[in-house]
Amino acid sequence: MNHTTDYLTFELKKSAQVANSGIPSSAYLHVPFCRRRCYYCDFPVFVVGDHKHGENSGTIVQYVAVLCQEIQETKNLGASLKTVFFGGGTPSLLSVSQLSNILETLDGKFGIAAEAEISIEIDPGTFTLEQLRGYAAAGVNRVSLGVQAFQDELLQACGRSHSVADIFEAVKIIRSAGMLNFSLDLISGLPHQTLEQWEASLQSAVEISPTHLSSYDLIVEQGTAFGRYFQAGAQPLPADETAAQMYRLAREILTDAGYEHYEISNYARDGYQCRHNRVYWENRPYYGLGMGAASYVEGRRFTRPRKTQEYYQWVRSMSRLNSPATSKLGGETQPDRDREIEQNFQVSDNDVLLETLMLGLRLAEGVTLSALTQKFTQQTVEKIWRCLQPYWRQGWVEIMTEDRAIPYGIGPLHATLGDGAKLPLSGSLRLSDPEGFLFSNTILADLFSKLGEDN
Repeated sequence: MNHTTDYLTFELKKSAQVANSGIPSSAYLHVPFCRRRCYYCDFPVFVVGDHKHGENSGTIVQYVAVLCQEIQETKNLGASLKTVFFGGGTPSLLSVSQLSNILETLDGKFGIAAEAEISIEIDPGTFTLEQLRGYAAAGVNRVSLGVQAFQDELLQACGRSHSVADIFEAVKIIRSAGMLNFSLDLISGLPHQTLEQWEASLQSAVEISPTHLSSYDLIVEQGTAFGRYFQAGAQPLPADETAAQMYRLAREILTDAGYEHYEISNYARDGYQCRHNRVYWENRPYYGLGMGAASYVEGRRFTRPRKTQEYYQWVRSMSRLNSPATSKLGGETQPDRDREIEQNFQVSDNDVLLETLMLGLRLAEGVTLSALTQKFTQQTVEKIWRCLQPYWRQGWVEIMTEDRAIPYGIGPLHATLGDGAKLPLSGSLRLSDPEGFLFSNTILADLFSKLGEDN
């Protein structure tokens, strides 16, 4: 979507007001079950083998019951849900009745808005036409298909359980089910992956023509199979320059095909940006529910236990804490329950600033200066600008005003650089595409370091 600067300023101001209110209107639900663990995966998952439908797995049945219990025990802060996202894991291992049960529990607890975006991650070979139609009848209106690559040898090399043939069959099912809003996920930088293979995957994705595409660069995480097999930046992983070429190529092919590059790793047709993920990038609050899920609620971030039995125990402690008997007897206290959460901390003002920059600069429109000034003061914005000036000169950071970029060397902004340029408050700061996005880690690390020194 092509937005004017005035529209961006309004949207970010509105987002800031929602964030300040501390009332979430989005929920992420973690479904940890997978047929097998991919070699790059460090998410909290539980391998169930070839079970395709959760009704036949006692483990999945139990988990759904506990997840629904957690939903019931979670405090409703007063806003109906405008986005719901089922992630994993492989949520398409849930039966229609199980997914319907979860959505009904959510609706009963929080209310789900009529126009809500309800997304689910699905993997090829894990769902049927009847199942997908059942999901749609339950309220799902967006699916994200985990493709990763269009070469069988690469799919096998990263531990995926599907084949290229399964991908095309899955797309056929999605279309037959009438699911118009669907996304494909791709991964670049896989072991032994060549630039030619990556280009072929991109072209295959474009030919399928989903409404949304996510293009992620492989991250080798400690504790994963890839973390044991490979060292980041070393063969058989593509060299850093090849990985950069893959990023540039994705941007070229996908934008030429009519997709808007609206976030570092995400592309969308007009009107099909992922509304749920924008909640994260705009640093707005959200509920996280399920094993290992993270929440941002009432100014606090906390993560549930990543292991199944510990998560079950934590949910049981919620129930005890909220029971009338416990309240009357003065039993468990909030700190007792908090100690069972893996991460639980109050977000400081400086954390909010750093998170706003880290997340907002992932978006193509960046962050509006008026919203930053309103939320963090003019002095803070001037500190940010002093840090970003060298990257502006390099062309990695852009100043946007009146829907156009102000390049380095243009006065009067350029004329005042020596004394600290004054930024146009009606404009915005963003990373250039693709070079600024490619070097975002360098820019953000420097920004965090310098802002941290001042606090």
